[in-house]
Amino acid sequence: MTALALIGYYEAWWVQILKSIVIFAVALQLVPVILLAERKLLGRFQSRYGPNRVGPYGVLQPIADIVKLLTKEQFRPTTSVGVLFAVAPVISIVTAVAAFAIIPFGDVQHIFGERVGLYGIDVSIGPLYLFAFSAVAFYGIMLGGWSSGSKYSFLGAMRGAAQLISYEVSQGLALVGVIISAQTLSLVGIVNAQKGMWYLVPQLAGFLIFLTASFAETNRVPFDLTEADAELVGGYNTEFGGGRFASYYFAEYLNVLVVSGIVTTVFLGGWLMPFGIHPPGWVDPFVVLFKMALISFFFIWVRATLPRLRYDQLMRFGWKVLLPLATLNALVTAVLVVVTH
Repeated sequence: MTALALIGYYEAWWVQILKSIVIFAVALQLVPVILLAERKLLGRFQSRYGPNRVGPYGVLQPIADIVKLLTKEQFRPTTSVGVLFAVAPVISIVTAVAAFAIIPFGDVQHIFGERVGLYGIDVSIGPLYLFAFSAVAFYGIMLGGWSSGSKYSFLGAMRGAAQLISYEVSQGLALVGVIISAQTLSLVGIVNAQKGMWYLVPQLAGFLIFLTASFAETNRVPFDLTEADAELVGGYNTEFGGGRFASYYFAEYLNVLVVSGIVTTVFLGGWLMPFGIHPPGWVDPFVVLFKMALISFFFIWVRATLPRLRYDQLMRFGWKVLLPLATLNALVTAVLVVVTH
């Protein structure tokens, strides 16, 4: 029985509200951390200093950047569509936080006499929930570009739409092998199914496909074609400034954390430790955060290493390489499960 079936029995309404606040607070804290980590690491990769002026060792630089953006004057082009121009960044943030809510940081624990699951929600259709919100997030980019009234922004939004749709198919198929192996769509159930062996080993192909497609889904190098400043000025967010630009910026980095959390949950055993080590329950969130940090570090490493692809190369790679490999991985996994059972 999944935690969803039991949630009404052991989680009071005030616990659920408190968990919602904690999820949003954790997300707000993690984004500045990854911003600082990226700038520091890129500095080291490129043999230069990262931020080192604002605060001790530059640790307050992300806060300074956010305050700078939020205190700028809000403006919009005269050709823009006012309501949609304001709503588009909100869609991106809401969908990112909603996706972050399903990442399990641990199993059910006893806290102050209450049984509390260390996750926002454990829906019985975890991957489908994730892809549903990622599909809605597409409208944040599309509406942002279209409502700006700028041809460059609209072109960036159209390119982003084609890119997200193309790679989302491969990303979804990469998870099919895991779902077949675990026999559940619950993310908590998938973690528990990895007690014998993390799915990184039997589903190595799915892991590589999912991770590669995630670079395109999060608009990261080498697939950052939606924001290709050499071609599009700035992509779908060209006309956005101040707090609205900060919202897009926040959502993009939060999506990197969401992807890192999903990879950790689905392929790296979630809160499970290797070699049969069973730490106390309070250690589980730190294990998940450590694994997420490793995946996030890989995202930054790739940004410092690889050049941007041409758009035709991006589309060809998605449809002619990743999609057939993801389909083949799902078919092979299905055959093996049937044969071995």
